[in-house]
Amino acid sequence: MYRTVKTPFRANRNVIQDLFQIRHQCGDIWNDCVELARYYYRLGDSWITKSQLQAELKGKYPLHSQTVQAVCHKFLQARDGVKEARKANKKIRYPYKRKFVFNPKWVDKAFSLEGNILKLSLGNWNGKRQAPLVLKLAQVPNGEVKEVELVFDRTLQLCLSYDDGCEASPSTGAHTTAIDVGEIHTISAVSTNEQAIIITGRQMRSIHRLRNKKLRELQKLMSRCQKGSRQWKKYNRAKRYVLSKSEVQLRDVLHKTTKSFVDWCISQEVKHVVIGDVEGVQRNTSKRSKNRKRKMHRHTNQKLSNWSFGRLYSYLSYKLDAKGISIAKEDESFTTQTCPACGKRNKCRGRAYRCRCGYTKHRDIHGAANFLSKHLHGRFQEMSIDDIMYLRPS
Repeated sequence: MYRTVKTPFRANRNVIQDLFQIRHQCGDIWNDCVELARYYYRLGDSWITKSQLQAELKGKYPLHSQTVQAVCHKFLQARDGVKEARKANKKIRYPYKRKFVFNPKWVDKAFSLEGNILKLSLGNWNGKRQAPLVLKLAQVPNGEVKEVELVFDRTLQLCLSYDDGCEASPSTGAHTTAIDVGEIHTISAVSTNEQAIIITGRQMRSIHRLRNKKLRELQKLMSRCQKGSRQWKKYNRAKRYVLSKSEVQLRDVLHKTTKSFVDWCISQEVKHVVIGDVEGVQRNTSKRSKNRKRKMHRHTNQKLSNWSFGRLYSYLSYKLDAKGISIAKEDESFTTQTCPACGKRNKCRGRAYRCRCGYTKHRDIHGAANFLSKHLHGRFQEMSIDDIMYLRPS
């Protein structure tokens, strides 16, 4: 299976300067892709093709040809992704913004790795082979490295994509699990073996609250300074540090959360997982939006904007796939509101769901159980639960 590891590295000052310069050059390549795509569309009312884009940029930059092509491929993937997304929302725009920097990639024969020494090729320029950039890695994965990407996270780091040689074996389990994703409890799941699990997301909420508080303080100070001044740059560096540090913390908590859930699925012999498709819940939360269909409190808007349900699904997908467990998105409409005993819909207040017919259950477990019932039977019916496991990300 393909995996990725992010590692720091050491190099001399000239190499570090060259790496920063390469990031700027890749930003220029992206800008050229945007301009060429716009020019071709206006010229012939058709999209520029992959071969045309690569031919236009060939030999224009002192970089390895595969590094230039990697930026082109990223642009084409972004364009195709927007084309698919515009089927649901016509307001989404095709790539148009100019980039100051862009993460470069080295693939196939554009790099060589011997021990912890990595050599990045710069290809030919003006008929001569350029000297490669030599870096000493702090960590080398156990597997064949297929791709190297340069990223910036408070400092320059390398992302090494490698094949660990392991093949995912299909799960021998026979149970199905439904996940009710939430902002307070990140994962609430119910399985067909009458077991349930709740993994709290209060640590993530705490990190979000602290981050929002610090950003508010820094943004207020920056608004009193002249943009570009020394003091403004100092506050801006502090702002980037807060964002970067909180991002690492949030990513760590989310990895621990998904790892705990995957371990629980293995122990419960789960074969298939269904997760609610909540895409769109974060829309209309910006106070700048003029045509908001619904009005919510600004604190609710902030919580919905902070909710990382897309990243949660991404982490669950590759971790469950590595264990041979399948996962799919499904519509979870009215699973939290509907009472499975009498069929009436009730607005839930508090952490417990209560109906006038006497039915009561934990709010998130109720939603997950209804979701599982809807997936299995196509309707809501009451499901018995023997045990509920409460976990914190660890």
